[in-house]
Amino acid sequence: MAAMKEAMKAKDQVALASLRAVKSELLLSKTSGGGELTEEDEIKIVQKLVKQRKDSARIFSEQNREDLSEPELAQAAVLEKFLPEQLSEEDVAAIVKEIISKTGATGMKDMGKVMGMANKELAGKADGRTISTVVKAQLT
Repeated sequence: MAAMKEAMKAKDQVALASLRAVKSELLLSKTSGGGELTEEDEIKIVQKLVKQRKDSARIFSEQNREDLSEPELAQAAVLEKFLPEQLSEEDVAAIVKEIISKTGATGMKDMGKVMGMANKELAGKADGRTISTVVKAQLT
């Protein structure tokens, strides 16, 4: 709410639209879930919104619609400020390597098991696409 007030005072329409989307999604989740959201739930919601914005921007760019792509990327940048620091690909690779040694995974047939553990351990710290890419590279 404090960030929304600052965006209103600064007349920052991009930040305001982004923060309103987060507030709306949080309220929707609270009312549909019937209870309070944990910090982990809130992070997942913000990650989902960032992913949606980036996917939309990518699609707009592919269609040569930079006028629509740029606002989406700007909103994603505003939302990313509310997420925990993301791990680098090297850090993710080290954690995935550790998980693979714990589980004894040997090939792609074990990818589901490794992905499940990696997603739990890296929740909020890395996006699913990065985790998946690293797991595939290490299991092949």
